Amino acid sequence: MRLATAANEAYTASLAVSELLSCKQCGGGRGQNEELGIRIPRPLGHGPSRFIPEKEILQVGSEDAQMHALFADSFAALGRLDNITLVMVFHPQYLESFLKTQHYLLQMDGPLPLHYRHYIGIMAAARHRCSYLVNLHVSDFLHVGGDPKWLNGLENAPPKLQNLGELNKVLAHRPWLITKEHIEGLLKAEEHSWSLAELVHAVVLLTHYHSLASFTFGCGISPEIHCDGGHTFRPPSVSNYCICDITNGNHSVDETQVNSAGNVSVSDSFFEVEALMEKMKQLQECRDEEEASQEEMASRFEIEKRESMLVLSSDDEEVSPARDVSRHFEDTSYGYKDFSRHGMHVPTFRVQDYCWEDHGYSLVNRLYPDVGQLIDEKFHIAYNLTYNTMAMHKDVDTSMLRRAIWNYIHCMFGIRYDDYDYGEINQLLDRSFKVYIKTVVCTPEKVTKRMYDSFWRQFKHSEKVHVNLLLIEARMQAELLYALRAITRYMT
Repeated sequence: MRLATAANEAYTASLAVSELLSCKQCGGGRGQNEELGIRIPRPLGHGPSRFIPEKEILQVGSEDAQMHALFADSFAALGRLDNITLVMVFHPQYLESFLKTQHYLLQMDGPLPLHYRHYIGIMAAARHRCSYLVNLHVSDFLHVGGDPKWLNGLENAPPKLQNLGELNKVLAHRPWLITKEHIEGLLKAEEHSWSLAELVHAVVLLTHYHSLASFTFGCGISPEIHCDGGHTFRPPSVSNYCICDITNGNHSVDETQVNSAGNVSVSDSFFEVEALMEKMKQLQECRDEEEASQEEMASRFEIEKRESMLVLSSDDEEVSPARDVSRHFEDTSYGYKDFSRHGMHVPTFRVQDYCWEDHGYSLVNRLYPDVGQLIDEKFHIAYNLTYNTMAMHKDVDTSMLRRAIWNYIHCMFGIRYDDYDYGEINQLLDRSFKVYIKTVVCTPEKVTKRMYDSFWRQFKHSEKVHVNLLLIEARMQAELLYALRAITRYMT
């Protein structure tokens, strides 16, 4: 019923706007030459993503009833369809789980008040200078009655939220440094202390929005037209623009000029796919023939961990200047640093000692009921999602490739699986792909379209979006493992 009401109101409003702004060019009642005395915002972008042609996203979004139902649910819950939702629609099974989890975290019963939840989202997104997410949650924060003064800077927020700044900082950039002392400082802060349940809610929100910032930059999500950076008041540069096209967000861009493969020929990128398929086949044959010893597996992990530090995230000059959101966090110079740089040694996090399935899941579910189940479902969907395709190939088992991506991210965070042969990573992930992965996961604000285009050049955009889903869920799980292990150590 609520959806029907919202839809009717939106339809009525759109009729009023179209009547006001109608023109002769499309058969409307008002002439173009009539001065209305208002400035019309014009979209700066061309669709929900700067990296993916708008036509592809719109085509996917109109294909089946499940997607329409997801859009309806999202609109009913948030009163909007944001561009993240529109891009995630390539994978409706994941999108459904994502929306359900996010709705629970932000709107359902939980330890934290609603305005705290949105403010924590602002703090988390700001750490990666993700003005897109900051803008969304500033609006939501005010909508649920948040104090506008808090938005002037973190120092204007309550001390309890200010105290969360250190955990936010370390969790976003160097989660392996989190200790039980960080947890103790928050739980024993006298009148500004957090309860265990509140802290778990906050940790889940922080990790959710750190990883969502990675998705936002990794998929080149464009600001909505009503947000900063999403519009301009300059006149259209194309002479045959109709004013109705401007207000409806239609664009006359020749997307055939967009070449996602850059300057690489189709034949070269085709051979890249064939080579990757052949490597997967060879690795499977090697697995069947022999299995490396535990000592060799441990050695290969250390080699891959050291090599991951030699992969540099890009300092590409193409990066768009972000709007300054630094007032929402402290220590602006603090950022990602590899965990074993400058002679500093961080012990390997061994999954058999503390893992999500046996330890993290139960802790979250005990202190924040049902959230552990929702997050676990989202992890499993992202990890197991497959359409058994690779570029132009069908009926392909992609499990080996998906596991390599997931474990490479955890390796960058110092997390080791004893039963995995890390030698497979170098066989399956080429350098340009590793650069993209590391940038999206560790310094997402530096991602560029050139980097997005440079890996898996024959793969579909839906497959690249799937890669980003793997990246953000692996990142979120890695952050959660370090934070929840620290909480467990404090409790014991």
